[in-house]
Formats: sequence, C-alpha cells, structure tokens
Amino acid sequence: MALATKSAGIRQLKNSLAQWLITLGGIGVLFTLVLIFMYLLYVIKPVFDSASIEPITKMKIDSPSPVLSTGIDELKELAFVINQESVIDFYPLKNNVSVDTGEENHSKGEYLTSTPKLSIQLLSNQETLSQVISSGVDHQLLLTESGTAQLIRPTFTASYQDNDREIIPAVSYPLGEDLIIVDEQEQSIDKLAFRMNDEKAIFVAFTQDSRLIKTTLIAEDDFSYDTEYEAIYQEIELSTSSVDDILITPDMDMAFVRNNNQVSVFLLDDEYSVELKSQIIPNLAKSETISSMSLLSGGSSLLIGTSSGQVSQWFEVSTENGRKFTQARTFTASKTEAITHIYTEQFRKSFYTLTPSGEIGLFYTTSHADLWRGNLINAKPKAFSIAPRADGLVLISPENAQDNNTNFSLQVFAVENEHPEVTWQALWQEVWYEGYPEPEYIWQSTSGTDDFEGKFSLVPITFGTMKAALYAMLFAVPIALTAAIYTAYFMTPALRKKVKPTIEMMEALPTVILGFLAGLWLAPIIENYLPAVALLLIFLPLSTMITALIWHKMPRELKSKIAETWAPVILIPVMLLAAYSAFALSPLLETYFFGGDVRQFITNDLNISFDQRNALVVGIAMGFAVIPTIFSMAEDAIFSVPGHLTSGSLALGATQWQTLVKVVLLTASPGIFSAVMMGLGRAVGETMIVLMATGNTPILDWSIFQGMRTLAANIAVEMPESEVGSSHYRILFLAAFVLFVFTFVFNTLAEFIRQHLRAKYSSM
Repeated sequence: MALATKSAGIRQLKNSLAQWLITLGGIGVLFTLVLIFMYLLYVIKPVFDSASIEPITKMKIDSPSPVLSTGIDELKELAFVINQESVIDFYPLKNNVSVDTGEENHSKGEYLTSTPKLSIQLLSNQETLSQVISSGVDHQLLLTESGTAQLIRPTFTASYQDNDREIIPAVSYPLGEDLIIVDEQEQSIDKLAFRMNDEKAIFVAFTQDSRLIKTTLIAEDDFSYDTEYEAIYQEIELSTSSVDDILITPDMDMAFVRNNNQVSVFLLDDEYSVELKSQIIPNLAKSETISSMSLLSGGSSLLIGTSSGQVSQWFEVSTENGRKFTQARTFTASKTEAITHIYTEQFRKSFYTLTPSGEIGLFYTTSHADLWRGNLINAKPKAFSIAPRADGLVLISPENAQDNNTNFSLQVFAVENEHPEVTWQALWQEVWYEGYPEPEYIWQSTSGTDDFEGKFSLVPITFGTMKAALYAMLFAVPIALTAAIYTAYFMTPALRKKVKPTIEMMEALPTVILGFLAGLWLAPIIENYLPAVALLLIFLPLSTMITALIWHKMPRELKSKIAETWAPVILIPVMLLAAYSAFALSPLLETYFFGGDVRQFITNDLNISFDQRNALVVGIAMGFAVIPTIFSMAEDAIFSVPGHLTSGSLALGATQWQTLVKVVLLTASPGIFSAVMMGLGRAVGETMIVLMATGNTPILDWSIFQGMRTLAANIAVEMPESEVGSSHYRILFLAAFVLFVFTFVFNTLAEFIRQHLRAKYSSM
C-alpha cells in the first residue's frame, strides 16, 4: 500500500512537472512571436513618421548691403552669407543663445554672438553684385552688374584638437580668381544659369539687349588642377524679347528657357550650335500664369509653379512620335498665393515651395507626398538654402518690414525627413517614375548614379512570392497526396516501412543543394528539352495506366508468383522507359514542329519572353522540397483513420475506392488540410531555391517561362548591402513583416478550417 502511494505521488509529480514545462514552452513560443512582431514594428515605424521642421538657432546679423545668398556646412556648425558688396561672412552656430529662452545655453550648442568668424572680400575690385546663382550645394556663381561673373566654392575643413572639433571655413575659386566674361559683347545680364564638370563649364544668359547666349569654357587640362580654359561664345535664336527663367540640367545636355507661360527646351550637347528641341506649354486656366520653375535632383524632371499655387512635374517619356515632355503629377502648395520660388534637394526628389507671405511647403515627387506646410518666419525670406544633407534649412530675413535692409535675421532649422519616399501609395499602388511611359509597379532599390529615383513597390515581390508558391504547390500537392493515399491505404506494411522513411529523409536535404541543382543542372536541361517536359505529362500517366491494365489482364497464376510487395516496384522501370522515350523524341518534335528551336519559336512566334531560370524550374525544384512535408503529414492522417470505420464500410458492401473516398479521406481531411497548409507555408517562406533557380526579376507576369523575385529571396539578396537605418533597410524589414503577417494569418485561418473539419467528421 505504501509503495502504491509512493508511486502515485511520483507519477503525479512527473505529470505536474511535464504540464508546467509544456505550458512554459508554449508561452515561450508565443512570447518569441510577439517579440519578433514588436521588433519588426520598431524598425518599420520610422518610415511612416511625419516630417518636422524645428528651429535651432536665430541670430541678428549686420550687413552693409542686401543679402543675396546663404548656405551652411554639413554639420550645421557654420553658416555663410553673401551680400551685394561681394563679401562673404561665416557665422558660427555653436555655443550661442537658445531660440526659446534667449538665454545662454552652451550645452545645447546654440549661439551667443553674431560676430563673423571670417569675412572675405570675394571680388578684388569690389564690384556690386546683381545676383548670386547657387549651382547645387557647393558652387555659388556671383554675377556683377556689369555682366561679368565669378565662381566660388565655400569650403569647410574639420580640425581636431584635444577632442574638440573646429570647422575652418575658406573659399576656393574653381575657375580662377579672374572675372569671367560671360557675354562676348560685354553687355549686362538679366538672367543667367550655370553648370560645370571637370572638363567644361556652360553659361546660358539673357542680356539686357535681348539676346540669348551660350558661353562654354573648355578646360585645357582639368578644372581640378588647372584653371586655363578656352571660351566659346554662341548666340541662340530666340523668338521672344524677354526671358523670365533659365535652367541647365546637371549633365549640361539641355537648357530650359521660360518666357511667360511657355518653356523652350534647347539642346546644349553641340559646342557650336544650339537647337530647339521642344516646347512645354502647360494647360493653364485663363487667369493662371507660370510664376517659377526649378529642376528636380538629377535634372530629369522640371517643376513648374503657377500663380494659383500649383506645382506640376514634367519629364520626358517615350511616345509613338519620339520622346516628349509629359506632365506626370501636380501638387497643391497653396490655395491663395502664387509659388514664387521652388528649391530642390541635391540628392533626393524632395522640394520646397515658397509663397509671397513666406508660407513654405515640403513635398516629395515619387511618393506624391505632401510632407509639411507652415510659416517658419513672418515674412518672405531674402535668402533660402537647404543643408547639404537635407537635414536643415537656413533662412535670411529682414528684422522688420520697415528695415533698411542692413539688419537681418539668420535662422537655422533642423529638418526631420528621413524617409519621404515611403508611403502606402508608393508601396502598394502604381507610381509614375521618371522616364517611364506610364505608372507601373517597380522594385529597383539601387543604381549606379546618385540621381537614382528609388522604386520600392512591394507588389512585384509579393506577387512573385505567390507565383512561386502556386507553381510549387501545383507540382507537389497531386504527387504528395496521391503518394500518401497509396502508401497509407494500399501499400503492404513491409514496403511501407521502407518507402515512408525514405521520402521523409528527403526533407532533411538542404534546400541550397536543391537550388544549386535546379539552377545549374535542371534549368539547362529544361531549356534544351522543352518538348520532353510536355511529353512527360502524357507519357508518365499513360505508361502507368497501360502497366496497370496489363497487370489486371495477367493470369492469376502468374500474378500469384510475384510477391505483393514487389508489385508497385514494377512501375519503376516502366516510368524510366517512358521518361527516356520523351527525351529521345524531343529533338524530333523540335525539328518537325518548331523549326529546330522551341525557345526561338516561343520568343519570336508566340511573343513570349523566355528565361532559362523560370517558374517551371522553381515549381519543380521547390515542389521536391515541399513533397516530403505534405506526404508525411497526410500519410499519417490517412493511416490513423480507425480500422473499424474501413471494416464497417467494406462489410456493408462498399468497394475499397468507395470506402477511401466516402470514409477514409473525409475522416482524414483535417490532417490532409493541415499537410497542404504546412506545405504552402514552406513554399511561401522558401529562400535558397528561389534565390538560385530564378533570375530574381521583380516582374508581374504569370508566365511559366518567366522568373520572379519573392519576399524572402529579396531580403536575402539585398539586406547585406543595405545601409542600416536607410529607407531601403527599413522597407526590407517591412517586406519581412508582410511575409510574417501573411503566413501568420494564413496559418491561423487554416487552423480554424482544420478544427471545423475535425468537429464535422469526428463523429464518424
């Protein structure tokens, strides 16, 4: 009695311990899933944060003449101001006064005094400047009232001493310190545009005597080492007597010249002649006029601002009549005022708009995003500049409206706008990208140029995931389920003990091996023997049926001499012979029906693109990876059907097939359904096979001869090279989140369906 009591106590202790361990394991799994979910959200969240602009510093500066231009270094520690008397002043922005309190606040790195750190007289003869043209972030072109010009470049060098950083300002002269004669006739200039590279510099100007001219400076060696150059002067034929704006693309191939509501596009690639390429005439309302224009980063898009507060984006697209400038999208920057200025960032497709009252808008073209609106100051600024890293703004404005234009306020603002290209619309809807004839779903995250327009549509790679899983399941499900039915219901126990473990061992085969074989061995075979693939779909079922018919017609005495265990093995040589016949007949069919080359027939005659590594290869390779999972679970479900159900059905007169269809499969349907769902989950999340067996092309095409790119493969390919914290990096995490949610939701629904099937057929 004592031993029984002791044994019961030990058993109860073991049961309790097992219960707690199982519960703890289940809670651990759920906790891990929640942690993964939360971490993905943590990484993804910043891409959907709104843009913000906050003041950093505000200081009074005294200028003997009106301010024409301003700028700031990359670290936002020094700002420069250029006035009309050709003096550049550099102002320190650290260790100054807080914007909010006006008190000293050295810990925040704000400013204390407006004394310039350095002042430089830019022109030796102290000529008066008429305007300063900013070319990108680095160069400032000074235009004098007499029509000459000088190109300067404010530079900032970091110096470190005792763990303290000091920014040392200076000014360089990329084209030399001598004044540049823009017009050969030395007339004053009303409008001027400028671009340069290491080999040449181009000026396009409109003179006071109504001439449009082009001046080209060709370096004798390289502007980086030598400032000697040859000047070539040209006059451009112009049908109007006035010009409002001039712009030159960064590659110096085109110039945009605006006169009232018409923009003329000139080709600048010929050093001795300038031809009119096209004209842009926006469709404006009766009282609406063009008030400003600017070139977007890269120079592929022209932004046109109007008096009604609209900004339209124009770029070239291919049409039946050649390339033509087309309006792609429109932004409403103001409902009551005209757009007086458009300022664009150097490396992104963002731009700022400015109205007469000083209202500022921040927009991004690719995502068509309205990022920020508001007034940073109470009046229109005299000068406006974007920080080199696009993380700050510098504004120069008069202290008050009645000021004599000598007392100005310099204000610096911090801009938080890390991921303007990411919106739900850009991720999941068609986007009209620069140069494309129409809106499309495109994934292209990198390029060889800094002017690249990021294309982050998740639609092609999500589509590719579904396409790969679909073709894999079409191949795997029929084979796996029929094999499971035969093994569990018809096969002899002796043969089942050998077949089932063998198939389950296939699941241990690394998918990288399957992907390697599919890409380097299977893909070339399918390409070279396409007719054989079609013949296999006919020969294999046909040979199986013929063999079964022959077996059925064989005399009973002969069949009794063959062990029942070996009966299915007879099919192996038959199917091998059928496969050999298909491949042997493939060249003959290719010669007689397809002109000797099936691939050329598909490409040229059927107009269907053909990739060697395509969905057919992926379907077969990934199908082999999925078959063991589906087979093992489905076979266990069918084999576990209680014997009394099948015996009762047979005893009532049902045949084996009727019993299989009406009893066994219905009873095992929850397990079979779970097997298919597990296989689908495996196919959706597969990485290495898709990575190695396809061209990884993110396209929307159901063709079995085209490749695809899946979410998992895309993450594996691009994550190692993405910049941590960048939009690309976070969108890859968003792709992982989409994959996680997709599989989680799908598996949850599958579990509900499985439970419903179990409840429905459990009473049988």
